[in-house]
Amino acid sequence: MGRVSDAKERLMAAVSELFWTGSYDSTTVDQICQRAGVQKGSFYHFFACKATLAEAALNEEWATYRPRLDAIFSASVAPLERIRQHCEFSLKEQADLRERHGCVLGCPLCTLGTEVSTQEKGLQKKIQEIMAHGVQYLETAIRDAHAAGEIHAPDAKAKAKLIHAYHLGLLTQARIQDSLAILEDLPKTTFELLGADFPRRHKKK
Repeated sequence: MGRVSDAKERLMAAVSELFWTGSYDSTTVDQICQRAGVQKGSFYHFFACKATLAEAALNEEWATYRPRLDAIFSASVAPLERIRQHCEFSLKEQADLRERHGCVLGCPLCTLGTEVSTQEKGLQKKIQEIMAHGVQYLETAIRDAHAAGEIHAPDAKAKAKLIHAYHLGLLTQARIQDSLAILEDLPKTTFELLGADFPRRHKKK
């Protein structure tokens, strides 16, 4: 039997990085193929255009990313602890990306979405869909925290949208200014927006 080609997977991996570190408009099919080590003919065998590749890459990225959120927002974890862990996960992810790429990258969905939303309706819809899932994780945690009497948030959906918007705005500012320092107060301010006391870590003796 012949070797099974992984060209499709390499194209999706390449386009995700190129769009995030650069831009959708400036990235060409030739650049994508070069980064993936794939012939241009193979690109068009799998994808009709750059937009269809981008949509497939978003689906693949979400399939990889979602289990991490499932673990962070597990019902077995206390509601406010889920939110704290999510904040710290975002901080670590941005620090790791800065170490790898030499700059702060912010949110890939914001980076792509703000560029293509008036041009590529299929991509716009996919980005909106994934972002809506992110809000749902927060909404469930906030609703559980309210039910437990930890916070007062009778409209969990509205509060989740507020927190989500704050997170995305901060990540965007961090990218624009190439500064991790902008993100330092993310956990503490998130708890302030929830009307909750930020948990202090106890130092080990």
